[in-house]
Amino acid sequence: MQPGDSIAGHPIAGSLGDVSIQLDGANVYAPFDGTVQPNDVKDCAVYSSPEVPAYVFRLCGLRSTTLGQVKQGDVIGKANYLQFAALRRQPDGTWALVEPASDILERTLTKP
Repeated sequence: MQPGDSIAGHPIAGSLGDVSIQLDGANVYAPFDGTVQPNDVKDCAVYSSPEVPAYVFRLCGLRSTTLGQVKQGDVIGKANYLQFAALRRQPDGTWALVEPASDILERTLTKP
């Protein structure tokens, strides 16, 4: 994914580490049943799901964030620009930033 590409009809503004997607106030959805937790960084949340246990997703740029348990398709929040980072658990227990799969991004940007 590169700047100028689009995902679920939204333009990608940047993709250096995390992916920045221009949403212009659109909703951000839970791609699976999971949990949304606050992050130490303002306007960021961490999303996890037992359906993809080796991954967590950091979502920044959120407003009106829904925290706690969510079902697939629930609104997590809204964003003008969403900075989406996928982190994969490594064998030693640390987390590494990886490029998110486009289908996960589509699920996050599209109501099922």
